[in-house]
Amino acid sequence: MTINDEILAIANQLANNGQKPTVALIKTRLSQSVPLPKIISVLKSWQHQPEFTEVENGSADSTELPRQEHIHAQISQAVEQAIQPLKNEIYELKALIQTLIDKQH
Repeated sequence: MTINDEILAIANQLANNGQKPTVALIKTRLSQSVPLPKIISVLKSWQHQPEFTEVENGSADSTELPRQEHIHAQISQAVEQAIQPLKNEIYELKALIQTLIDKQH
């Protein structure tokens, strides 16, 4: 759902509770920061729809979650590639240390 829909849903919630939707009241209830001119613009065109009070996050979440998982996978792969040379060097150092220990005995 768009930020416009969220603003409209909040305005309807306020009106349903007997409050006049104001920019300040709407701004405090928004899930993200929105410029005041945007709130004012949407509020000017708002018409009370008592049944439209819920902001559906399903569509945004369903597209955002795979994107986040993809980014997480990319980061994990990049980290693994970055530390692989270090792992190899540690393995070589351990082998050298073991060789030195074996020579002392």
